Amino acid sequence: MLKGHPNGLLAAALANMGERFGFYTMMAILVLFLQAKFGLSGTDAGIIYSVFYFSIYILAFVGGLIADKTRNYKGTILIGLIVMAVGYLILAFPTETPVPNKTLFLIISCIGLFAIAFGNGLFKGNLQALVGQMYDNNEYSKMRDSGFSLFYMFINVGALFSPIFAVGIRNWWLKSNGFLYNPDLPSLCHSYLENNITNEALQKLNTLSSQVSIGKSFSDISIFVNEYLNVFTEGFHYAFGIAIIAMLISLLIYLLNKKYFPNPTYKAKSTTSDTTQEMDPHEIKQRLYALFAVFGVVIFFWFSFHQNGLTLTYFAKDYTDLSAIKINLGIISLEGAEIFQSINPLFIVLLTPIIMALFGWLRNKGLEPSTPKKIAIGMLIAGLAYLLMTFGSLNLPLKSEVIAMGGLSVEERVTPWLLIGTYFILTIAELFISPLGISFVSKVAPPKYQGVMQGGWLGATAIGNQLLFIGAIFYENFPLWLTWSVFVAACLISMFTMLFMLKWLERVAK
Repeated sequence: MLKGHPNGLLAAALANMGERFGFYTMMAILVLFLQAKFGLSGTDAGIIYSVFYFSIYILAFVGGLIADKTRNYKGTILIGLIVMAVGYLILAFPTETPVPNKTLFLIISCIGLFAIAFGNGLFKGNLQALVGQMYDNNEYSKMRDSGFSLFYMFINVGALFSPIFAVGIRNWWLKSNGFLYNPDLPSLCHSYLENNITNEALQKLNTLSSQVSIGKSFSDISIFVNEYLNVFTEGFHYAFGIAIIAMLISLLIYLLNKKYFPNPTYKAKSTTSDTTQEMDPHEIKQRLYALFAVFGVVIFFWFSFHQNGLTLTYFAKDYTDLSAIKINLGIISLEGAEIFQSINPLFIVLLTPIIMALFGWLRNKGLEPSTPKKIAIGMLIAGLAYLLMTFGSLNLPLKSEVIAMGGLSVEERVTPWLLIGTYFILTIAELFISPLGISFVSKVAPPKYQGVMQGGWLGATAIGNQLLFIGAIFYENFPLWLTWSVFVAACLISMFTMLFMLKWLERVAK
């Protein structure tokens, strides 16, 4: 599979696995942690989530500027790994729940999130730029798209296991303290503490308190509420701690393989016929214009795709029968909305060889679509995923009605296959867009702007992520089918815009 690719590709992918582990840990549990820890509404948690993911990607632009200015890609990447680990350490430190000072502890959590985002900004775009430079050599240039697809597949191995660890640790901690997992209880507990719980929801809280308590009973529901919330969120803190271990492993792999990565500083000194010197200023402008146009289009895709950590996670918690995918492993129970975040990276690992084989077969036949055309196809596929969610949600009640009821019964929830099917389709779309978009940037960007243009791709992703909270607002206030229809429309707008620019983009990319 790695035949014909540079030696440093696998090392770079393995070094990136820790970042992916932490990224998918956050995608799986961040909004649920914020709701359980601080009692935030879905919209408020969604705003913090969207700002966090905006920061991750916009700071990659800053990281690209720093690396391009210093020409020290390797050092910038190393600092990024360390800063990310510090951020996870802040979140991993267990504090009391309910929190004695919500504002103070929320600020501390946001400082940890900023450290993760800044470290990621120093790390992610610059490592991708190094991978792109591995394919600047004519020996490897024709393998650029498949190289980035392989890179994307290997880094998602870390993403595959992180939600499983997060769920396992949280549920193990609950059971160790005499409780079972229930997705509705954190919201019910906070409603009780804030004195805005309905009679129907209060009755359900009393029923669930006896059902989830192992070998103990509570004469006062207030004692149960405080103890359950504290144990529940402690489990989340320890899940963040596992991400620290993953970051340290990535750091070790990076240091051991640093010598295999290209060094732009040495290249600039030793190469007298640098392509930067030969490139016409008009061509540089055309390349930059093309990249900015693609950046503008993919905003709509990322606004839709990254709902997997927000509204799709809410949907898993509020409307999906989680008991249908529960796995018991002795003292560890894998049950929770977070587990769905393992499905996307699993499909990435399974489907990447298939998609690569398809493109390879088309390439041999002379029929392989251009990279811009692949991106447009991916946007259509993403729209189909949300179309499935639209039809699957037609008869479901409003979120406000679910809150008043204290949560849906198992019989009222939908099959997990709806989300699994949606993630399957979204993963195919992702494989047509994300690794190939990175490849397109590395191919089209003028050499002296490699780092900053990779940061620009991530900056476009940042803007899409900043808009994520709109999905949370729709989710909490409008029918579900209307929420998903917004994302169908966003994906179709992206597709038609890419097709409109297709010939120009293909000409610039030659």
